[in-house]
Amino acid sequence: MIGSGIAGLASALRLRVKGYEVDVFEANDYPGGKLAEFHLGAYRFDAGPSLFTLPQLYTELFELAGKNPEDYFGYQRCDKSAHYFYEDGTRLQLRTDRKSMLQEIEKQIGVSGQEVGEHLDRSAFIYEKTREAFLENSLHRFRNYFSRAVLRCLLAMPRLQLMGSMHEYNEKRLKNEKLVQLFDRYATYNGSDPYQAPGILHVIPHLEYGIGTFFPEKGMYSIVSGLVKLLEDLGVRLHLNAPVQEILHEGKRLTGVKVHEEVKMADVVICNMDVRLAYRKLLPQLEIPKRVREQESSSSAMIFYWGINKQFPELDLHNIFFSENYREEFECIFKKADVYKDPTVYIHVSSKMCPSDAPEGKENWFVMVNVPSDQGQDWERLRNEIRQSVVDKLTRMLGVPMEDLIEEEHFLDPVKIEQRTGSYQGALYGPSSNKRMAAFFRHSNFSKIKGLYFVGGSVHPGGGIPLALLSAKISLKEIS
Repeated sequence: MIGSGIAGLASALRLRVKGYEVDVFEANDYPGGKLAEFHLGAYRFDAGPSLFTLPQLYTELFELAGKNPEDYFGYQRCDKSAHYFYEDGTRLQLRTDRKSMLQEIEKQIGVSGQEVGEHLDRSAFIYEKTREAFLENSLHRFRNYFSRAVLRCLLAMPRLQLMGSMHEYNEKRLKNEKLVQLFDRYATYNGSDPYQAPGILHVIPHLEYGIGTFFPEKGMYSIVSGLVKLLEDLGVRLHLNAPVQEILHEGKRLTGVKVHEEVKMADVVICNMDVRLAYRKLLPQLEIPKRVREQESSSSAMIFYWGINKQFPELDLHNIFFSENYREEFECIFKKADVYKDPTVYIHVSSKMCPSDAPEGKENWFVMVNVPSDQGQDWERLRNEIRQSVVDKLTRMLGVPMEDLIEEEHFLDPVKIEQRTGSYQGALYGPSSNKRMAAFFRHSNFSKIKGLYFVGGSVHPGGGIPLALLSAKISLKEIS
């Protein structure tokens, strides 16, 4: 197993349950990939993903191993989805309870709750029609297209919003500018542009409003620590500070991997590294498939980790401060490879759910701005510009001098993201989904080399914790 991101750990577990002896080789001195944690003074931070949905995809791993998930990991359902802040002073505090959510929208921005409810119903419809066909099975096996799940999907095709963009679909159905912006935001959940990405991405809101959002009791990193403990109990060997140097093969037959100049023979290798970097660094004799090589990268992020010397009762676990011109913001990211002068700001405050993550009376802020992938930009200059824009924006919208409240600080930019996680160009989700058929152009979970498989956000079915877990599930279906 190459890499210990969430897809790598899940794959290692599934391999072990199948009876394989499993070694996991991780380049870093910690497991988890993007799902990492660190401390700044008395503050604890989850370094990467902050949203936990479809927890059953995670807990089923423990059940598969014959273990009780509660012995390793605890989580709770969130009663709030997110707090939204607009420049004109409008605020939406959306709960996960559908009735309360619709009432809040109707009260604050005057859109009929029935209209929004119907919009959410369409999101649920897309999810149910595509889940089994495209999220749980390979798109790259011809035989899968003759399944009942695909047939049901094909019959529903006219209602799956494949033709227009996500923004066009939201605008047509909702019309209200604030609400359209809110639902356009879900394209960023896989690093895409709502003005280009297909309307089928309207499936994403259902995960949040139809199924729910959750929070691990000890923070997001406990997703990793719980799974690592399970793997240790099952005899899986995790090797840290052990970067794989090469995937070894004779023609189209896998033979093993090279680690620290030592050859490790293997019948199966599952690679959790970004597939484009894997070809470049670990498979130098092979050419990366053209359609994969030419795919546009997803967005990356500029993240500031701030220890804040104050508590903000108006904030919750997830908070979004919108830019005034969403279209310009995404044009900057995807067409100009630049950052917008007044970006949308996402703030995750885990201490709202896990008070020990910050000292009493204070908060730990994970502050993220969507930015383009690394294409040689001057990130030091851009980081300073973004930081000032964020400080100014939050000072304006929260009515307090933010600069004076920051007592601990760290940052992560696209260059560091690639260095630490092996994500090509620092893209958070591998390729973007900005083309109508983008899902079909992701690399398959299997390869031309017998015994070599790929998992993680850069391959099918996509980026984010749930899809990464599904990539492991799909890959293991290919292994006897």
